[in-house]
Amino acid sequence: MNFTVELPKIKSYDYILEDYGKITNDPKQNGALIQNLIDKCSNEGGGRVVLPAKYISSAPLVIKNNVNLYLPQNCYLFFPKRKEFYHVKMANWEGMDCMRTNSPISAYKASNIAITGKGTIDGDGFSWRPLKDFKVTKKFFDKCLKMSKYCIEGKEGLIWYPSKSSYEGCLLTEAKMTLEMAQDYYDFFRPVLISLVECDHILLEGIISSNSPAWNIHPLFCNHLTMDGVIVKNEYSAQNGDGVDVESCTNVEIKNSTFEVGDDGICIKSGKNKKARMIKRPTKNVYIHDCMVYHAHGGIVIGSEMSRGIENLWCTNSTFVGTDIGIRFKSALGRGGIVSDIHIENINMVDILNEAMIFNMDYSLFKMAHEASDDVISTDPEDIPYFRDIYINNVYCSGSKTALKVIGINEKTIDRIFISNSYINASNSYTLKKCGQIHCDNVTFNINGKKEFVENNDLSLDI
Repeated sequence: MNFTVELPKIKSYDYILEDYGKITNDPKQNGALIQNLIDKCSNEGGGRVVLPAKYISSAPLVIKNNVNLYLPQNCYLFFPKRKEFYHVKMANWEGMDCMRTNSPISAYKASNIAITGKGTIDGDGFSWRPLKDFKVTKKFFDKCLKMSKYCIEGKEGLIWYPSKSSYEGCLLTEAKMTLEMAQDYYDFFRPVLISLVECDHILLEGIISSNSPAWNIHPLFCNHLTMDGVIVKNEYSAQNGDGVDVESCTNVEIKNSTFEVGDDGICIKSGKNKKARMIKRPTKNVYIHDCMVYHAHGGIVIGSEMSRGIENLWCTNSTFVGTDIGIRFKSALGRGGIVSDIHIENINMVDILNEAMIFNMDYSLFKMAHEASDDVISTDPEDIPYFRDIYINNVYCSGSKTALKVIGINEKTIDRIFISNSYINASNSYTLKKCGQIHCDNVTFNINGKKEFVENNDLSLDI
């Protein structure tokens, strides 16, 4: 690797929260107490704001320059969903400008910041998120219907909404709303739990980040970000419950961390479609290592929002257990952008439900009947995405449905993919459509007990 990730430099002086006031049962009062101390700490040059080892219900917090928010073991920081705390504003979601509420924890243009300790952050996600009936037991879904009767018929069954306002917000859609109107449907515009925008020198260490309303941790346009020993957890049924979504960031290290979530585990993004490409800020210089991903849609995921480009990424010495897909690259016509110089090695995958590895340029999100489609029909060359110069080495997969799937737009869109020294156990071999060179060296596909060994050769396309 040819880059280093710098840690924040924060004073060692401690600001003990209980020296400035007592924790009560009022989240508004607690939030004000914590925020005032964060502001004081920052204004005085920085240090560590130390929360007590207690259950704390709080209004949203904003991290400021030179502040380390410290949650000791047994500190449980809970952010209840209340309309008075969350206001709809213009933000960025899935690479697009759109309406969202403020996040439970956020930082904007802050330098030298940290959230550390062994405590837990809880975003009260169940109170925000819609729920698809097939993801839970009938008994649990019936329990949800007793809490809220609001449902929409989806492609895969019923989708439950936790409140009338979130249900009505879904039916109206954002295109029909002004910001003023949107306030009445605030909980439809679910926030990410931890939002870091245009920040530099960030450390997330040791914490448990859980139960997010949408994505869990979302750094956007950040530089020098370290995640070390973080546990990220959502329910399996958590809609849009990604673990971490690194978007248009540079110099990132994610290590010694564990993910068990309802959507993609470790996800790398860089904006969506033509509007995103107007801002020349790719994601680059990313080092992911010594991580565990349990339940997730994908272990390591590139895309589908990758329009500004993704380059110089390393993912090593990690294990994916029971994920829907192991190594996942996804995009679609309209995205544009180039994903290149990607190195994935020393990966163990266990009981992968679908593909061990997939490169898919036919990805699209399911939309409700009243929602606008994401699909793009274009002849603009700038709208074509590319995956190339990707090196996958020393991967072991104990079991999967399909070993490898590659679906491009044309033969140039997915090209120069090199897989070496790997063993993939699967029920089905590989599918290759509309792609260029997929080169294997010392790779064994063990398909239903029949070994297909590939030594220093390109795989052949499907006819």
